[in-house]
Amino acid sequence: MIRPARTARRFGRVRLAQTAAALAAVVLLASCGAATTATPATQTSHSGSHGAKATPVAAPLRAGERFESLSMAEAYSPKGPNGGTDDYRCFIIDPKLTRQAYLTGAQFQPQNADIVHHAIFFKLNPEQAKNAKALDDSTPGQGWTCFGDAGVDDADWVAHWAPGTNEALLNPSYGYELPPGSRLVMQIHYNTLNTTGSDRSSIRLRLTDKTLKPLHTALFPAPVELPCTTEESGALCDRSAAVKDVAYRFGADAEEQVTQLSKVCGPAKPGPTQHCDLPIEGAATVHALAGHMHLLGRSIKVELNPGTPKAQTLLDVPAYDFDDQALRLLPKPVNLKKGDTVRVTCTHDAGLRAQLPQLQKLPPRYVVWGAGTSDEMCLGLVIMSPTA
Repeated sequence: MIRPARTARRFGRVRLAQTAAALAAVVLLASCGAATTATPATQTSHSGSHGAKATPVAAPLRAGERFESLSMAEAYSPKGPNGGTDDYRCFIIDPKLTRQAYLTGAQFQPQNADIVHHAIFFKLNPEQAKNAKALDDSTPGQGWTCFGDAGVDDADWVAHWAPGTNEALLNPSYGYELPPGSRLVMQIHYNTLNTTGSDRSSIRLRLTDKTLKPLHTALFPAPVELPCTTEESGALCDRSAAVKDVAYRFGADAEEQVTQLSKVCGPAKPGPTQHCDLPIEGAATVHALAGHMHLLGRSIKVELNPGTPKAQTLLDVPAYDFDDQALRLLPKPVNLKKGDTVRVTCTHDAGLRAQLPQLQKLPPRYVVWGAGTSDEMCLGLVIMSPTA
């Protein structure tokens, strides 16, 4: 068992459990839209302006696999609420599954990559799909606002894309379960800080009707407590004001997120580097990892049982590049057992704010965990499978 609690669903907001014990493995269902490279970034780039790119050429289909391409029904022009530049929008897409299938790969294609920050795909069972359609029908325009998750029920994450990610093909014995009648919610985080426009993104699914071993994706978060530099000043350099600003832009849950991270990970001393130790409550096998931060990210590391004779480094990105958030495949799967500890550590650099044109126009702030591109995150994404 690797699912002590369904506590995290997304990049935008990690839904923390009410207790540290329940947080434990922070398990989600599934991301598979990531690159196959296992090589860490060798230089730091913080442009955050990856631009439109052609869909990478697909690897050949393996035995029993087929492709299914899906897109938004029509183009959407994002506009952030409350004067913000971040718009999380959800759209229903239908893979038209009439029988059980498994997702073995996915390639998201942002049609307007200049405004697409990331995308997440959530699986809906038929009942959830009805609720999602009702929400869609009652919301003006295409789709609905969904800061963080799908905005409906307890939908499972089944794929994602962030800059630098391409399709990842893991062992063909593993996949993500899609029951007949499933729908997908395509949640796209748009950021209009640099430019505006419309978008009609799509995704190419790699499916099989074979029965496979299930994969899950765990998110392991750590807090962000990054003060303004000594050269900066302003109202938002006060932590309390900065937290209230995050809540104003993204809702009360955003403020609760910051509070819960402090409770689960322990009080954090303000500074560039933060970490969190999270216990594993069931046996699992780790196949691949990735790290997620925003434009102020410098480095991210995920370790197993640090400070013990069993210590292993599972992911080490010493020069984080926002435009290269590729999944790192482990050369050999690593087994976790109950009682193990996973530590995620991130370093952010407030000094980058003065160097990045898209952030220079914004007032300096004390940076905490937040859904916006000008806020920050610290996430280790771990693709794993349960073991007996």
